[in-house]
Amino acid sequence: MKILVKESENKEGLEGLMGQRVTLFCCRYIYTGKLVGVSDKEVKLSDGGIVYETGKFSEEQWKDYQPIGKDWFVKLDSIESYGIMK
Repeated sequence: MKILVKESENKEGLEGLMGQRVTLFCCRYIYTGKLVGVSDKEVKLSDGGIVYETGKFSEEQWKDYQPIGKDWFVKLDSIESYGIMK
C-alpha cells in the first residue's frame, strides 16, 4: 500500500487525491475521510466516517454523518465514484 508521506504531485485518480479529504460513493454506503493510503485492492482513510443521509449537496454539512474514529479501509472494487465534496 502506498502511504502518504507527502502529497502526490502530478498524479491523477486516487493517488492524485492523497492527503485530501475525499468522498467515496460505494455500492451501499458513502465514506468520507482523509485519503492516506492507496493499494491495488483498497484505500485507507483516516479521520473518516460514514454518510447515512446526504441532504442537499449544496449544503455545507452532511445531513447524517457518523464518524468512525479510527483508520478505515475501503475495497477498491466497491467504489463506484469518488472526489472532493465537503
